[in-house]
Amino acid sequence: MQIAARGLVFDLHTGGPENGPVALLLHGFPQHAGEWEPVAERLHDAGVRTYAFDQRGYSPGARPTAVADYVIGECVADALAVLDALGVDRAHVVGHDWGSVVAWHLAAGHPDRVRTLTAISVPHPVAFARAIATDPDQQQRSAYIGLFQQEGKAEDVLLDQDGQRLREIFTGVPADRVERFVTPMLDRARLTGGLNWYRALTLGSGFTPAGRVAVPTTFLWSDGDWAIGPQAAQSCADYVTGDYRFVNLAGVSHWIPDEAPDDTAREILARIAAEG
Repeated sequence: MQIAARGLVFDLHTGGPENGPVALLLHGFPQHAGEWEPVAERLHDAGVRTYAFDQRGYSPGARPTAVADYVIGECVADALAVLDALGVDRAHVVGHDWGSVVAWHLAAGHPDRVRTLTAISVPHPVAFARAIATDPDQQQRSAYIGLFQQEGKAEDVLLDQDGQRLREIFTGVPADRVERFVTPMLDRARLTGGLNWYRALTLGSGFTPAGRVAVPTTFLWSDGDWAIGPQAAQSCADYVTGDYRFVNLAGVSHWIPDEAPDDTAREILARIAAEG
């Protein structure tokens, strides 16, 4: 289905009991809302209502062309507008990768709309930014961002050989799931939309100061994550003032919801159950 918000139209996945607690699920790059399907099934079985939408740049009806349209404030405003359109005052917010960045900003800037936060893979934006600035290990892990910010070249590299480089990103993800993510991104316009999130970083977006988070929060990470190192992950606690839990899923890669849906759903449900 689709939902209109802010003059845009977003593709929306929904499920679970209509009277259950609401979870808003925010995907990352280079995926789409379908990344949550294995997790959402488990949440539905536990009585949770889920909403997951293809974010700005991914939904064909929500794909502005200017890089400035992808600063993090616009992406956060989309999430708020989708909640408004759904008639949801407060939600349990769950984000992975770039969806985690949106979720952190949403929880920090709009705590009245967020019941709990479960952030996956990417830590609080200030923790991440400081690690990139000071930690050689994180600098090496994040070197790919420089390529992604190069308009045209990044698309050429990632689309070469029918998206081979895109496929290589998904280390540890089952092959059928990889194709579900790669195939849509072979559309150059869609790929550019996703890459514009990285390009907007040059405009002061994303890994920029976000306030401390007071809502109950779980940060789920893995020591097998190739993109996020231990310094960024472990310093995340410094930016949460509410009830906080740090969970390390040993040996899993960056794609936690795909590789470990049982563990992911368990931690989301534990956070929901421990609200307040």
